Amino acid sequence: MTSVFKKVILPLGFQANGLSAGLKRKNKLDLALLYSVVPAKASCLFTRNKILAAPIIVCKKHLKNNQGFQAVIANSGNANCFTGAQGIKDALAMAASAGSALGVKKEAVLVASTGIIGRKLPIDKIKKAMPVLVSGLTESGVDKAKKAIMTTDTFSKEITVKFVLGGKTITCCGIAKGAGMIAPDMATMLCFILTDAQITQGALNKALQTAVEKSFNCITVDGCMSTNDTVMVLANGMAGNKLITAGSNFAVFSSVLNKACLELAKMIVRDAEGATKFVHIKVIQAKSAKEAKTAALSIANSALFKTAMFASSPNIMGRITAAIGASGVAVKEQGLRIKYSPLKKKEVNIEISLGCGKARAEVYTSDLSYEYVKINAEYN
Repeated sequence: MTSVFKKVILPLGFQANGLSAGLKRKNKLDLALLYSVVPAKASCLFTRNKILAAPIIVCKKHLKNNQGFQAVIANSGNANCFTGAQGIKDALAMAASAGSALGVKKEAVLVASTGIIGRKLPIDKIKKAMPVLVSGLTESGVDKAKKAIMTTDTFSKEITVKFVLGGKTITCCGIAKGAGMIAPDMATMLCFILTDAQITQGALNKALQTAVEKSFNCITVDGCMSTNDTVMVLANGMAGNKLITAGSNFAVFSSVLNKACLELAKMIVRDAEGATKFVHIKVIQAKSAKEAKTAALSIANSALFKTAMFASSPNIMGRITAAIGASGVAVKEQGLRIKYSPLKKKEVNIEISLGCGKARAEVYTSDLSYEYVKINAEYN
């Protein structure tokens, strides 16, 4: 039995908090902490952008040691990217400050940042706020944490899935941020997933890779890849279930993680900067799954398609056709079929048959409006 909640319910052994450290104006929440009372396994996936933000470099270093993780410290308002050696020092200092206040090693702390690129991180403000942040850790503190990671988001993204395995109830919850600069591999997004499942490292890694490929790597708002994209899963095993491995009960856990990630990914698209429509693109009868996804993303990333979608333009068929042809995938003109639901609705479904095989893929995107330009022109 699986239950899905459109709110965040922390699994056993997890606490959280969020506060304003002064990284943003108007005392907005900008520093979040997620904490496990016992060491947890961690699996992470990061952007494929060749310019990596300092927190990602530090996380990769800590993940190599893999001695067990107990916390994630994340800030918004500053990306700590393109900040050189000082940026690395500041990201390490974030981990060390959180570790010291929690009484754990800095290597047991993962770090994430989101915000404006190229500005030095005001690390002293973060250090000063850390004691208060830690002392305020509670189960209900996640309501502050989910808001502290937001930038141009208009609402928090959250979900909880509970399921029973061998008589034990397992909880898997997730919070995410993202609204613009969204493209596959992954998006301008942070996503933190917490679970009390008892699972092997190999199974956790495999489940996350599968889930991300079917969710965060299938959304696009503007085709722009960020430098800070991060998805983290922490599993502390406190549910006491029979150990999940790649060969035992894996399908159940994997399906739950898939569900959580896909719902969070869809929320990001629904909150796309300036968007007025949520667009679901399905490509079928492709030569391969890779070509199906390539064709779908070619449409989803086309500025002409997205602006035509905003206008509910009758020329949408032409924009789709041109994008498919430009994608380079195998397509037979005589076999090409395009169907779509009413364009004036807030949710539009598009199905394209390429007539070349049996493979398929689905991606999710938004329209491109005047408001998107305004938001990004005035961002900083």
